[in-house]
Amino acid sequence: MKYLLALDQGTSSTRSIVFDARGRLCSLAQNPLRQAYPQPGWVEHDPLEIWQAQIQTARQAMTQAGIHARDICALGITNQRETSLIWDRITGEPLHQAIVWQDRRTEPYCEALRAQGLEEDIIARTGLRIDAYFSATKLQWLLDHVDGARALAQAGRLAFGTVDSWLIWKLTGGGRHACDVSNASRTLLFNIHTGSWDADLLRAMDIPAQVLPEVLPSAAHYGDTAHGLFEAVIPITGVAGDQQSALFGQACFSPGMAKNTYGTGCFMLMPTGTRQQESQHGLLSTRCAQTDETTQFALEGSVFVGGAVVQWLRDGLHGVRESSEIEALARSVPDAGGVSFVPAFTGLGAPWWNTDARGTITGITRGTTMAHIARAALESIAFQSASVLDAMSRDARAAGAAALTELRVDGGASVNDFLMQFQADLLGIPVVRPAVVETTALGAAWLAGLAGGLYTDTRELTGLWREDRRFEPCMSHSDARARMDDWQHAVRKACAV
Repeated sequence: MKYLLALDQGTSSTRSIVFDARGRLCSLAQNPLRQAYPQPGWVEHDPLEIWQAQIQTARQAMTQAGIHARDICALGITNQRETSLIWDRITGEPLHQAIVWQDRRTEPYCEALRAQGLEEDIIARTGLRIDAYFSATKLQWLLDHVDGARALAQAGRLAFGTVDSWLIWKLTGGGRHACDVSNASRTLLFNIHTGSWDADLLRAMDIPAQVLPEVLPSAAHYGDTAHGLFEAVIPITGVAGDQQSALFGQACFSPGMAKNTYGTGCFMLMPTGTRQQESQHGLLSTRCAQTDETTQFALEGSVFVGGAVVQWLRDGLHGVRESSEIEALARSVPDAGGVSFVPAFTGLGAPWWNTDARGTITGITRGTTMAHIARAALESIAFQSASVLDAMSRDARAAGAAALTELRVDGGASVNDFLMQFQADLLGIPVVRPAVVETTALGAAWLAGLAGGLYTDTRELTGLWREDRRFEPCMSHSDARARMDDWQHAVRKACAV
């Protein structure tokens, strides 16, 4: 039996998963990842903690599956995107904590770029808006604020990367400084049309090109694991940012399909084929995971706070002891009692892109209980995602593309049946949960298997995808529309704060 190992480095945890050749999950090992908040709006991770946890869970996953490294035919990596690191090429040591994608400290850098009139040009080249969410201004901040960073960069000793680059570097013992095209396309420095780092953008942001990693297709040979990490060397042949990896793991390979991942944030992607489609409704254009020389694009809508609202209810309000308790609490009341929850803890992402919005809970009365707030919190995840799909559908209609007939879902919160049913009710189309909800890791494993020769093409992978449950919409269109109108009213209040 041949096996694939997927390293899934996320925002809240570091995991490793072993799959068999049929895409069935054999074992999973997971370590939580500490979040550091040194100042309001700042979010950081420890790069060495990420690395140590990744190796530890990889070994645990193989042990749990009862296999050895020699049984792994290929290794794939998927990672939280946009999170940015710098390290010394000679010592291999990070120079600073990783700045997480949620971090907002670089908004002044973004404002300076907007003031220079660069937004339209940046959108045209990268498919992205100027926002602190992306990696470029994080790198600018690191170069400006870490002692000696610019001098090391000029001397050719500084390496920059997103988390995939950091893991590739460490796995290969410093032998490879690389990233895949999907991660590169989230930096605000990568031209999604030419498939290369954009020299004009590097000059505009004063970033030396020598700090950047080599960009490879997502299914490619990134090197082999260094001797001594495992009892045998494993080829690294698949890499993709978590959302593109989930799109791949959901077998959404063609236009007319879409997936939504319910993790710390929510991320909806819809392939648009070989042609970039510029959104007119607040979405981003991005590169899909690339398996050959053909460039594939997708529209993406990013919700900054999805499952993180449940974490806040647990850790901030102490409304529940465990995240798993929230579904029963939400079901204990027939509705949210007029409460609307807009979890704009770090502003609002697509389709609003309002960095000044702040979280609000409205409609509270003396009769409001924690159950109503819990229900409104879960509903907020579905409302935000429905707003993104509405924008996506309008863009698709404008381009003459086929209408979506279902939404494939994955991520930790997709196991919440209440949330998935409410999502289907709002959208008016079925929500489909796959048999393997770990589609982010599965996508990385499938990419590794393609480049490693285990699979022939994506048609073979389509045949491996299996449905677990389909949630059919039960709410009338008029009721769903009224609920969305109420939500939009609450969003306007959040944006007026």
